[in-house]
Amino acid sequence: MVVSREASGQRSETVRRANLSTIVRELHLRGPLSRSDLVCSTGLTRGAIRGLIGELAAAGLVREERSARGGTPGRPSPLARPRHDRATVLALDIAVDSIGAALVGFGGCVIDHVRADRARGHFAATRITADLARLALPLVERHDARESLIGIGVAMVGVVRPDDGLVRLAPNLGWQDVPLGALLARRLNLDLPVMVANEADLGALAEQRRGAAVGVDDVLYLSGEVGVGGGLIVDGQPLIGAAGYAGEVGHLPVNPAGTTCRCGSIGCWETEVGERALLRRAGRPRASGRAAVDAVIAEAEAGSAGALAALSETGEWLGFGLAGLVNLFNPSLVVLGGVFGRMAPFVAHEVEEALDRRALRAPREVVRVVPTSLGPDATLIGASELAFEPFLVDPAAWLSPRARPLRLASA
Repeated sequence: MVVSREASGQRSETVRRANLSTIVRELHLRGPLSRSDLVCSTGLTRGAIRGLIGELAAAGLVREERSARGGTPGRPSPLARPRHDRATVLALDIAVDSIGAALVGFGGCVIDHVRADRARGHFAATRITADLARLALPLVERHDARESLIGIGVAMVGVVRPDDGLVRLAPNLGWQDVPLGALLARRLNLDLPVMVANEADLGALAEQRRGAAVGVDDVLYLSGEVGVGGGLIVDGQPLIGAAGYAGEVGHLPVNPAGTTCRCGSIGCWETEVGERALLRRAGRPRASGRAAVDAVIAEAEAGSAGALAALSETGEWLGFGLAGLVNLFNPSLVVLGGVFGRMAPFVAHEVEEALDRRALRAPREVVRVVPTSLGPDATLIGASELAFEPFLVDPAAWLSPRARPLRLASA
């Protein structure tokens, strides 16, 4: 078979783009690496690494430095260091009682971030997007980042259609079919794609790339504040379902004799382990918010019997639901985020005991339960990773001398 020069050239360009993506992803996730490190981790030849790093250096995305000698003979391999300020993303987070924004650079460096509490009950989408813009745009201006921005990622408490950022349902905000991606694109006016995803899915992504689950391929991230959500990584890949709606574990029915959930059903897991359930058990107003939850935890730390009992009962229900999820998904790691991460020291015994009693022996033997290592910013970090993904998949498009296509993509 005769292969035309044009076809051969196309294949060569495809290989180059794939190799460039591999190197950029390694630098983004692992930080500064020597050429020798990159040869080992990617399997590419030294010549290929040298040429591709040269392209990235010429574009200003990496800076090559002399490596320190490691006690081995020969010249040290140059170190490629990601330049955080040359490719940045804007990460946004919408929670029930707060909003957050962060400017994050190539390599995962959080350049700046801010979070603001919001009064509950002021949940109109137009108000929240306006508040987010007032929070986020000063970050961009303060760091003169308009030219370096390549994307915007948003973590959202609700059921999100990833294709266009439509929030199908956010019961704890009272939202239904809200075009959040389009609203934010107009409000921010940055001529950038706006990518929106469920906050628990992004928490799972963040923990796997930057947190407690680095190097783990099968992860369940459980997010809890007012509502409860789950993010799943299966065999190293996010499990989001046919339309992106998987992971709504808070609405698993667990108690037929339970209370009515904001989704309209009765006895959802959220009604037994969410913020309102803990506050009810602790004898506090259910709508009193995050500060009241922190007060209950502080009382437990001080030895309050009532606070400890409220946490213990919540922990039993937490373990009850987790046992079913462990049987269903067989994760090797469960990461507790949000309020569950803060509760972890007081509910660990109940959770482990429930797993021992209710989970099947085989999946129970391989699973560990740990609190988040990223704290309340896990979802913001996940939103930044979401925004970086198109760049990691095809950095060659960003390097094009004609234009930066990511800036021209529709929101």
